Amino acid sequence: MQSIHSYDFSGKRALIRVDFNVPLDKQTKEVTDDTRIRAAARTIQFILKKGGSVVLMSHLGRPKDASDVEFSLQQIVAHTSKVLGVDVKFGGDCIGAEGLEMSKNLKAGEVLMLENVRFYKQETTGTESFAEALSKHGDVYVNDAFGTAHRAHASTTVVAKFFPNDKMFGFLLEGEIDSVDKVLNSTEKPLTAIVGGAKVSSKITIIERLLDKVDNLIVGGGMAYTFVKAKGGKVGNSLVEDDFLPMALEIIKKAKDKGVNLYIPVDTVIADGFSNDANRQTVAIDEIPEGWMGLDVATKTAKDCAEIIENSRLILWNGPMGVFEMENFQAGTKAVADAIVAATSKGAFSLIGGGDSVAAINKFNLADKVSYVSTGGGAMLEYLEGIELPGIIAIKA
Repeated sequence: MQSIHSYDFSGKRALIRVDFNVPLDKQTKEVTDDTRIRAAARTIQFILKKGGSVVLMSHLGRPKDASDVEFSLQQIVAHTSKVLGVDVKFGGDCIGAEGLEMSKNLKAGEVLMLENVRFYKQETTGTESFAEALSKHGDVYVNDAFGTAHRAHASTTVVAKFFPNDKMFGFLLEGEIDSVDKVLNSTEKPLTAIVGGAKVSSKITIIERLLDKVDNLIVGGGMAYTFVKAKGGKVGNSLVEDDFLPMALEIIKKAKDKGVNLYIPVDTVIADGFSNDANRQTVAIDEIPEGWMGLDVATKTAKDCAEIIENSRLILWNGPMGVFEMENFQAGTKAVADAIVAATSKGAFSLIGGGDSVAAINKFNLADKVSYVSTGGGAMLEYLEGIELPGIIAIKA
């Protein structure tokens, strides 16, 4: 395994797997959020400055095949050029003769983007011959796509086989690994994890692993009502996973046995319908009347969470406290975000990961006020769970 910091890129073509699966406006096809493109820019620009050329490969959406032109990466070439400050060429078919000819003739400082690798089913099946065809585009392979590192696809994992002595992580993927490792392996205390979202079932493995690491575990979002009901509370029509009530009780017991402060919300903003315009009121979280549902944490909980967070040295946030997409039910999530920002300003290290948490921190325009915002939703969750990601293993092998 090579290091991007010391590798000699002079005269080399760097084949970079990026995650440019960005949202596009349905009418104009303009990029509406270029976070992922900007996140990869550091790696691309570094290689260009070091005398290399760059060939970019990525997926976009879930196309059936090459006939799904709505998923063509040609639509983001102009925007990528703007972000990079370089005129990005488009090579078309990712394993076609024309694209290969273009990549072979790239000069130092030039960038070529290949067509959507998922136009071929061999990408997701991890077909070795397809990966080999992709490898012809580069002299060195750089994986900078943390968002797809948990997929054993041809362009994220298998292609690395063809660069046994010339493969490495880009700055983005390197930063993701370092940030998660810092949270999970640091000896700094206290470490607080805020785990929210809709369902306990999707976070069981993460919660169980975190119980061996954290000092405080704050439970929020829809999953909190499963814990409340498990303890005998009344949760009305709130989201509950009845099959996981015993598991919730088990987590409560494990936290106590391990000396972890497990914080479950004490009050909640409830509504008589899942709508921003629904009638709402604040009640104790274990006293929700029938016909009403909890959609956010309320004032006491927000204050308690803020106090825990602001006294922490390491913070991991994965999952919102309520339905923050609706203005009337975003106060709890905003309070947590503000507390994380406050703690960070006092020297704490804060890692925000998971799609909804990232969406929330961006919605409140606070991304630049925390330590690190992960670009990989599913990948980060699996890494937190202790699963070795194929895209990472392939580089280290």
